[in-house]
Amino acid sequence: MGTKDDQTDLGRADSLAREIFSDVANKWAFLIIETLGNDTLRFSDLRNRVDGISHKMLTQNLRMLERNGLVDRTVYPVVPPKVEYTLTEAGQGLRATVDSMCAWTHKYFTHIQSARQTFTERTASTH
Repeated sequence: MGTKDDQTDLGRADSLAREIFSDVANKWAFLIIETLGNDTLRFSDLRNRVDGISHKMLTQNLRMLERNGLVDRTVYPVVPPKVEYTLTEAGQGLRATVDSMCAWTHKYFTHIQSARQTFTERTASTH
């Protein structure tokens, strides 16, 4: 059995995990992570590649990803300003997890669609 300090550390890690998952579990964060991939991109390139994202949403999500140590932001002292973004090692790890989730979705797509149709038909007949 672990010490009280071990239990406290586990509690903190669980709390941090929930906070990070809450931050990154949105479509924009996932799309930004996938778009960056192994590349280093400027803000405007990211905005052009992430279909439908607004300037504001891209800014908010990049700040959140940087705050959580998933994206590095490099500012070059030139005029006009040049800012580039790249995934950190932790960001690449999250990308691998997202890729695994996408692979799971592809593997079970037909099953999920069938289950949803069955559920809809069953609940429509009971209401």
